[in-house]
Amino acid sequence: MAVYALFIREGKIRDEAAMQLYSQTARAASNPDLGMQPLSMYGAITPLEGEPADGVVLLKFPDMDAAKAWYFSDGYQAAVPHRQNGADYRVMFVEGF
Repeated sequence: MAVYALFIREGKIRDEAAMQLYSQTARAASNPDLGMQPLSMYGAITPLEGEPADGVVLLKFPDMDAAKAWYFSDGYQAAVPHRQNGADYRVMFVEGF
């Protein structure tokens, strides 16, 4: 079953330099063997209900094992503190089709 990694930025960027480091470090941590597909990266948002997000990223993985292997990899975990210093996010895995 496919798994989607959903990143929701919940406010403006606090630290541009930290987000630049995050972007560079996270890109370097991508592993094509895990089958990650970026589906949406900070595209236009049309809010319908509730508070709008400041930014959204949606990644698709073939299964939960691949998603967890990417997220918990040493490479991506090295990027996480930069994202957390740069802005507030909610991050979750969602199973789907």
